[in-house]
Amino acid sequence: MNEKTAELRDIFIDVTDGDTVTEKQEAARGSLTEDEDRIDDRIDAIIARMREQFPFETDLSTDELGRIVRGFFDGESDARLADDVGVGRETLVRARHDLHLLRERELDAPFELPRLRELVDEEHTVAEIADELGVPEETVREYRTVAETRIEMRSVNDRFRSEFEELLTDADLAGHTEEVQEDGLEEATDGMETDVSF
Repeated sequence: MNEKTAELRDIFIDVTDGDTVTEKQEAARGSLTEDEDRIDDRIDAIIARMREQFPFETDLSTDELGRIVRGFFDGESDARLADDVGVGRETLVRARHDLHLLRERELDAPFELPRLRELVDEEHTVAEIADELGVPEETVREYRTVAETRIEMRSVNDRFRSEFEELLTDADLAGHTEEVQEDGLEEATDGMETDVSF
């Protein structure tokens, strides 16, 4: 130990009344490092607010709906989510629409959605709408629910989906951030010898 190190050691002991150089620090908790329970609680709160504002077509529990939200943003298919939740695909899709979660392909209709909305508002039958748009009746039924969901979403400026996305994107980033920190620290210290004894 050289003279400078000895001086620093003496100052440290005088200031701290101890000779322990480091302590284990608690991990900082913030929006990017929220634990899973807290995220689940926030998802549940968003779902509760949605239920207050809009009627839900399914009677799935909040936990089941939360599972759908997480799975949707994890890129899971409707078939897999339906299996996990224990419901049919049609029920799963209705629940997903209740949550304002539309898939890209659902927004790519083979006709103009505003035209479908006009025909529905004019109280045409499904058969008449299908004939007018030149598509099967099943397609009309599918996209009618998509159009209704889009109207709900626009009425709240897509607020609920944005809240889900922000919450789960932050959580995902947190996981990646922690992995990068751990991997980076390992790489930076790999093969290094440290001598911090005084």
